[in-house]
Amino acid sequence: MSVIYIKGGIVVDPTQGIDGEIMDIFVKDGKIVEESGAGKADTVIDAKGMTVVAGGIDIHAHIAGPKINAGRAMRPEDMKYARNKSGPLRCAMGRVLMTCPAIGYEYARMGYTTAIEPATPALYAIHTHEELDSIPMVDKAVLPLFGNWHLTFKFAAEGDIEKMKAFIAWAIERSKGFGVKVVNPGGVEAWKYGRNVHSLDERIPGFEATPAEVLSTLIKASIELNLPHKVHVHCNNLGVPGSAETTAETIKLAEKIGASKDGRESLHITHIQFNAYTGEKWRDMGSGAEELSKLVNRTPVTVDMGQPIFGHTTTMTADGPFEFALHKLFKSKWINKDVEIETGGGIVPITYRAKSPVNAVQWATGLEFGLLVDADKVVISTDYPNGGPFVEYPYIMTLLMSRKFREKEIEEKGVNSYIEKATSLPSLDVERTFYEIVKMTRSTPAKILGLENKGTLKVGADADITIYPFDCRNVSPEDYEVLLKGLRSVAYTIKDGEIVVKDGEIAKEVWGRTFWVNAVKGATQEIIEEDLNEVFRYYTVSRGNYGVREEWIRRPETIAIEE
Repeated sequence: MSVIYIKGGIVVDPTQGIDGEIMDIFVKDGKIVEESGAGKADTVIDAKGMTVVAGGIDIHAHIAGPKINAGRAMRPEDMKYARNKSGPLRCAMGRVLMTCPAIGYEYARMGYTTAIEPATPALYAIHTHEELDSIPMVDKAVLPLFGNWHLTFKFAAEGDIEKMKAFIAWAIERSKGFGVKVVNPGGVEAWKYGRNVHSLDERIPGFEATPAEVLSTLIKASIELNLPHKVHVHCNNLGVPGSAETTAETIKLAEKIGASKDGRESLHITHIQFNAYTGEKWRDMGSGAEELSKLVNRTPVTVDMGQPIFGHTTTMTADGPFEFALHKLFKSKWINKDVEIETGGGIVPITYRAKSPVNAVQWATGLEFGLLVDADKVVISTDYPNGGPFVEYPYIMTLLMSRKFREKEIEEKGVNSYIEKATSLPSLDVERTFYEIVKMTRSTPAKILGLENKGTLKVGADADITIYPFDCRNVSPEDYEVLLKGLRSVAYTIKDGEIVVKDGEIAKEVWGRTFWVNAVKGATQEIIEEDLNEVFRYYTVSRGNYGVREEWIRRPETIAIEE
């Protein structure tokens, strides 16, 4: 690989406490190196007057797997939109539900170099990895679903941490996954009977376990396995008035268990905006972001925003009862899927409207979390595609950095005035600094995921680098147009030491790695052999044909966890 010399850039790197220092950066063999070890530069980038940060990390985006493929088929009108019409690149289509090439290109254009697919049934992991392998430009990982798996219920009911550890290690290895994802624990199982679970202490139909026991056992087992990323949860009662109470209970459950062995948070609540509503009915729905933000800030929990974007999108989640409720509410097209004894889910197209009181509160609630939760504990996300396209991250960053821009958007988009009563957003004076935004898009997601070589410009780190075409020291919240323009179209994106974007255009197509965690040495596999053999009597595939081989993945990289 070539040597790149980034000369005189304004560097922002929270992992080193660097905030706007003029520095040189050297890249060799895909890594950031000392000047003394770089040798003669093949490429010199004059970064004078430009801001240099690590590549962005999307901790939660539904970018691959059967659900997004079904969504593409369901929304042919969305797929008519061409993102590139000519040139050497592959065809990139889709306004929101983008094709695989489009996903990689659009991430790179806004300076992102890593993305996590946060929900796949282990049974469908082969399909998911095939799609991940078709996405260029970014490193990837996938989280298999555990929250409604019958074996999860069994071990949770028994309170057997050792068996749960063995099951997690087995399932992650078989799916070549990265961690534990939980969606509405028990709710999808209840949906098979036309029901849902409505509290953490409600018994799951057919099992002697509750959502609280499922979560507690999974969290404790993940901590003991020392997984780099602990439990990633989509809470019960998502998307309905009163959900804030359930989310508070979930946070307190994690607080009771405590932090992980390495002192990091033991639970990540994803797209928390969708789980943060007060009230009893839609007519008195409000935001619970203020109180929940206080809870998050003092407990071993991290969150991502799940920020809605006004306009049309397509919701898709492993929360089957929630999707059916959306279908009834919006009278939209609807797909429901049951995945044997593992999970289920649904897909529903919707439109977020600024004039709608409910959608306005959702929009304001996401921003409240982005402004009120410590930057070390909150990550920018839209829960793509549920809240909207990830290409709007620059828009969200600008909203968080500029109160004037927020006020302009409220006025020009005609955001319903109900937010003045139901949320604190209009009165918030908070404006995130660029340093904090870099945390929320780089160092914080890297820390939550346990990826030590990501989100940083330290020597030895992966050479994933973004260069923005503005001086972050001289751009104030009043200059929101400069911020928005610069964040939308980077000057350079460097991936693994290769220049892949220059002046907002794709310069080269590259293929990232797929990270997966091997924790089988941290658990005794023999203790679940009888349970696995029993449960595979009910599968449509044999145990011998279940799972993904590492050689089937384009560029796999194993993270080995020892006991």
